[in-house]
Amino acid sequence: MKQKAILLVAVLIGVVAFAMTHRYLQAERDKLYAGAEKIKTIVVTEDLPAGAVLTQEVLAQKSVFKSAVGGQAVLPDDLNTVLGKKLRYMVRRNDPLLWSAVDIPERLRYGLSPMIKPGMRAVSLAIAGEAAVSGLVQPNDRVDILGTFTMPSKTTPGQMESVTLTILQDVSILATGTRLARSEGGYQSAFEGRPTSFSSVTLEVTPREAELLVFAQNMKGQLTLTLRNPEDVSFEKDLPSVNFQHLQTKLPELNLFRQRSIRHKQE
Repeated sequence: MKQKAILLVAVLIGVVAFAMTHRYLQAERDKLYAGAEKIKTIVVTEDLPAGAVLTQEVLAQKSVFKSAVGGQAVLPDDLNTVLGKKLRYMVRRNDPLLWSAVDIPERLRYGLSPMIKPGMRAVSLAIAGEAAVSGLVQPNDRVDILGTFTMPSKTTPGQMESVTLTILQDVSILATGTRLARSEGGYQSAFEGRPTSFSSVTLEVTPREAELLVFAQNMKGQLTLTLRNPEDVSFEKDLPSVNFQHLQTKLPELNLFRQRSIRHKQE
């Protein structure tokens, strides 16, 4: 009887010790991951062998700690990119899908060049701060590009004057600083972390437009972006060059148009 009691006490002590150890380890784990950032990634829903085709049925979303997958995880925004592709090696059920596991050309995954449409070019210009709509311009936005330059006056020979004109309309933003556009929308950072400011904007333009923009910036002029609604594909014809004389003569007409056609537009 005494031996049974001793055995029972020993079992109880073991259970209590196990519970306390488990609680301690859980508390330490919670401390370790406190404040750790979680991200949604694509995971596989069953064990998949090398060569398996990735379909909608075998993929799902799951939140994981960012530190556990780094920048290699396939994110929900990238789902369409990996659908129909094959695995390079086996992936276990519920494991995050990594880019290294997907049989897809490297150039289709990273960098700016795959985002540029054939026949177009990417050109970066030193535009930031207020000139980029207070830094609120984002990749995939569409903008008009205005330039302000000091040039010879057309009306007063021998004199210089400041002139503002619209250089290009409806231009796509490929990147702001190191933030790159995605084909599905949004942006991705070319480096770890996401900067809150940028000192340059990368635009998608034709080769002739690229020459024009580079020349305009090298004229020591001030380039400014105006942000468009993403659904707005309109084009303004015959926009004037604005100098001080134009400003004086056209202000009443512009204000009248704003009141009648914008502020109090009649159906």
